[in-house]
Amino acid sequence: MSVIDSIRSGLVPVHREGYPFILIGAAASVLFLWLFPPLGWIAVLITVWICYFFRDPERVTPVREGLIVSPADGRVCLIGPAVPPAELGLGDVPLPRICIFMNVFDVHVNRAPLAGRITRIAYRPGKFLSADLDKASEDNERSGMVLDTAIGAVGVVQIAGMVARRIVSFVREGDSLAPGERFGLIRFGSRVDVYLPAGTRALVAEGQRAIAGETVLADREAFGPEPTFRID
Repeated sequence: MSVIDSIRSGLVPVHREGYPFILIGAAASVLFLWLFPPLGWIAVLITVWICYFFRDPERVTPVREGLIVSPADGRVCLIGPAVPPAELGLGDVPLPRICIFMNVFDVHVNRAPLAGRITRIAYRPGKFLSADLDKASEDNERSGMVLDTAIGAVGVVQIAGMVARRIVSFVREGDSLAPGERFGLIRFGSRVDVYLPAGTRALVAEGQRAIAGETVLADREAFGPEPTFRID
């Protein structure tokens, strides 16, 4: 392997959603370096941080019926029963819910928690409270989808936070997702909630760090066969 290939293999890809912000930052850096170098170097640092924020690393997802993996990088901030958002059409009975909070330093590309077909996508405008608060799931701007899966209907909700002002979806109703496949992104700090079928027990704890597409949140088939793996 050449030195260049070695460097390339160590670099984390940047998601295309970040390209406009990186170009703006690069242009501002060049301009300010020419007009006022101290401010230009600050712009350079901001541009580097933007590249870091929009990173999109490859993940190795365990694949087996019954496994639910994390849809987001971040801290597990809440676990427990909760009534799903009304727009998802999952009923008014509390379901097991696992919430992952993403700070501005986490990877913000979101991934499917398990295989399924998207039967509903629903957007709801709202406030921009701190995303790690319980009431953020009710009051904040959000975009939710329902997956028809082998274990039943699963709801996945992207929630904007104090800094996040844009929820980006890569999918449409009717699309089928593989476990760990990218389905969206939230810009600059936010949260993702997963609503699971009744009786599902979490295999993670509050405060634990989760990795999108890799950390197993729950397992409906605890005594099933060993999982295979999907790289994406």
